[in-house]
Amino acid sequence: MNYGKYKFEQQKREKESRKKQKQLEVKEIRITPNIDTHDFEFKVKNARKFLEDGSKLRITVRFRGRELNYKELGQKVLMDFAESLSDIATIEKKPILEGKNMFIILSTKA
Repeated sequence: MNYGKYKFEQQKREKESRKKQKQLEVKEIRITPNIDTHDFEFKVKNARKFLEDGSKLRITVRFRGRELNYKELGQKVLMDFAESLSDIATIEKKPILEGKNMFIILSTKA
């Protein structure tokens, strides 16, 4: 057997298998702790679309100025977001505060 032909066929198979893999995408939605109801519903609709496409979702609450003193409001908004998507998504990571941002990660139900 020709070794060069064997290597070529092996590379061809590897390339074909990589082509069929699906790259996992993490979409991000940014909100503020004092978001209005219509804006909230609009963001939930977009989040639902992202989750139905098979992406993971990262919802980030950005605190500005004195809003950082009211972390509970941001956490409440994140939990409301997760609750409104509970029919198609599960919480992968609980709310985490990193600097001036608090985020949660949601993924589709299996």
